[in-house]
Amino acid sequence: MGAPPLHFQRKQVSCSFPCFTSLTSAGEDVEKKEPLCTAGGNADWCSHCGEQSLDSVLTNALQALSVTDTHLVDVDGDTLSLYGSGALESLDRNWSIQTAGMVTTVSFTFIEFDEIVQVLPKLKMKFPNSLHLKFKETNLAMLQQFNALAQLHRVDQLTIDPQGNPVVNFTLWKYYVLFRLSHFNMQKINGTEVTQNDMIMAERLFGILAHVASSELPHYRVISILGDARKKQFRYLQETKGKKHGIVNEENNDSKRFVGENTNRAMLNYTTRDFYNEKLEETKEKKKFCKIYIEDLVKEATEISMKKEALQKLWPQMFIELVRDAVLETRNKNSYMKLCLQQIADQK
Repeated sequence: MGAPPLHFQRKQVSCSFPCFTSLTSAGEDVEKKEPLCTAGGNADWCSHCGEQSLDSVLTNALQALSVTDTHLVDVDGDTLSLYGSGALESLDRNWSIQTAGMVTTVSFTFIEFDEIVQVLPKLKMKFPNSLHLKFKETNLAMLQQFNALAQLHRVDQLTIDPQGNPVVNFTLWKYYVLFRLSHFNMQKINGTEVTQNDMIMAERLFGILAHVASSELPHYRVISILGDARKKQFRYLQETKGKKHGIVNEENNDSKRFVGENTNRAMLNYTTRDFYNEKLEETKEKKKFCKIYIEDLVKEATEISMKKEALQKLWPQMFIELVRDAVLETRNKNSYMKLCLQQIADQK
């Protein structure tokens, strides 16, 4: 059999004009480039068709992608979905009353949980009817982070996606959520109904934790953390102060027990890394100031002590010299009186 015939195929790149032509054959590779659109010395622009070359288009597209905002805000029915940390800025917008009241589910994706904590007060104000929170790829890694959710008005459902949230690897994480957020009377966690047995188990597992946390803190620190809870408890005590013990009804007892539980649980709070680092820097500055201040006090006290010791050593001789000089001056009474009168006259 003879050599196969050569078949040539013309291929065009970037535009309809054959600016760059490639010749390929079945038997051999032959490539011939004819730069026909180099008018003006710019090979990235085709002067024949007015279109950019493929490389230029791709370069511009990549540059555009690099500066595009990497976040998304989507409202689908009753669900508000926030993708990327930049989406949290949308909570500062003036949402319509209808839209804000319609949202009952808020989903966070690809956002650091510490950043979410900072906007929870805004979420509580902007979307008061939000009852279901979803977290995916939010770096939920510690049980302590769930404490931050206690500042919301109400949470009926909580969904923590295992993807990007290592905290779900802890066996008892659901019980901790039920214990710390017991005042929400949560209905579902990750789509599973919460039962009374779950609440009892959560109390058994973590009840002692809240007691220890509240008993170990100083009194002033407890009051500063409690805030409104402490005020409610004080108001309750004031209302029941004049009543006899037997007259207090069951409802008031429940209220008292509820406040007490919240008081203990309020000790379990969460501090974000940024806030912790800020407080750490502030503490370091205070320690530095105190160290310098104490060093200055010690230095000043040392100098005073050294001067005092020197005076104690010199004082006997100084006292003898003072007495001697006084005796010599007053030995001749008349001359001493004249000298004193002369000094008085010179002063005038």
